[in-house]
Amino acid sequence: MKVVTAEEMREIDRSTIEGYGIPGSVLMERAGLAVASRVRALSLPNKVLVLCGGGNNGGDGLVVARNLFNWGFNVKVLMTAKRDSLSPDCRQQFQIAKEIGLPIEYRTKLTRADIHSAVVVDAVFGTGLSRPVRGEVAGIFAFLNNSAATVIAVDIPSGISSDTGDVLGEALMADYTVTFGLPKRGHLLGPGAAYTGRLFVEDIGFPSKLLTADALKVSLVSREMIAPLLPPRQRDAHKGDFGHILVIAGARGKTGAALMTAKACLRSGAGLVTLAVPESLADVIQGRVTEEMVLPLPDDGSGMFSSRALDDIFPFIEKRADIIAIGPGIGVSEETTAIMTELVQRSTVPMVIDADGLNSLSASFKSEHEVQDAFRRAKSPLVLTPHHGEMARLVHCSLSTDRIATALSFAQSTGTCLVLKGGPTITASPEGDAFINPTGNPGMATGGSGDVLTGIIAALLGQSLNPVNAAVYGVYLHGLAGDKAAEVKGEQALIASDIIDALPGAFREIING
Repeated sequence: MKVVTAEEMREIDRSTIEGYGIPGSVLMERAGLAVASRVRALSLPNKVLVLCGGGNNGGDGLVVARNLFNWGFNVKVLMTAKRDSLSPDCRQQFQIAKEIGLPIEYRTKLTRADIHSAVVVDAVFGTGLSRPVRGEVAGIFAFLNNSAATVIAVDIPSGISSDTGDVLGEALMADYTVTFGLPKRGHLLGPGAAYTGRLFVEDIGFPSKLLTADALKVSLVSREMIAPLLPPRQRDAHKGDFGHILVIAGARGKTGAALMTAKACLRSGAGLVTLAVPESLADVIQGRVTEEMVLPLPDDGSGMFSSRALDDIFPFIEKRADIIAIGPGIGVSEETTAIMTELVQRSTVPMVIDADGLNSLSASFKSEHEVQDAFRRAKSPLVLTPHHGEMARLVHCSLSTDRIATALSFAQSTGTCLVLKGGPTITASPEGDAFINPTGNPGMATGGSGDVLTGIIAALLGQSLNPVNAAVYGVYLHGLAGDKAAEVKGEQALIASDIIDALPGAFREIING
């Protein structure tokens, strides 16, 4: 399913009305009916307070109120805008509502009596809000947020940026949101995701051609989208068909990162995994692994990789490795910086770069321009998996709140596939497409979770998925495994190895539905 900005949704509205001849009043009627039907289906209290602004969102709210009133609900409408400031469509709906006897008041304050045992429908501001909410309306929102009232938002919670999910001044916290045609970015990003509550996307008659247009570059990942990406294994398959992954990870005090990356790689279907570690740690690692092979590499005497490790890495790549996963737990030093710079410039196999691999690269570049130039000159595909802090270090500046724009700009300027981890994780392609991941939970904010993701994506690359598909599938799988682990362990007790243990069940759910 595509995800849109406010401007993209306005264009879909305009094209529907002008290009297909479907009147805006018809869309408003269907939108209001969809919300009213959802209120009735949720089996909520019979008393309903509908808050309406002066724009088309308020018009939708008046249609909601009229339908519920006709169905026998105890409905009252409070207008936050005076009649002479209503939009033409909202004014028309206001007149209809008055004609049928719907109780309507203009008021900018609420009382406890207004919301006692009531459901509140929020139709104050729509997706076009661009200025902070202040004054009396902000006071209404704050009052409701401090109450126990159930709130259903029409299209998007009032006060939330449709494009970034930011809170604009004061926003109304919804328990449910009913939106139309497609989800908006603000439903899924930043604070907006928490303010949205449970999201319902309703069909109100937009032509499907408009909702699936290639010009819409952001998508919400679903099981149905990714399930076909990984084909069934043939009966005569052998381990060589599923990739030999070279995991370069670990340093003294950080052997767990290496072990988790390698184990996640195996659990995600890699045919062979070789774990390359500093030679002073090889005996410790060897005693902890079973299926993984171990490749000791020269270290610098402190339990970290020496740049002399490149003399062993490149021959291994030429003869055996299909994919490299590098960075978890390697630390940051002049030696790791040299290793990362050389691999980006010379590696002939795809790489997944995470954690200290990214931090080591950041240390070697003095500006975002140098970063872009180095990645553009890479000989093989790169998948980068930074969290917010690593991303800021990589581009040598603070990040904007628009995470989709940040990810897309970097992926397109560098020719890399970027996985910007967070809530939610955004995957961006060099071609300008972005994917919002819906799986995962706060329990996954724990040490080692990112190392597990690195191993998963590397394994999927080894099974012949292209970098973008491997990243999108891997992020969804990682989050789903985390959700399954949380069902058993709880979010507070969740650790990264629980995610690895839950991978088989997550795979089964994706494959079998």
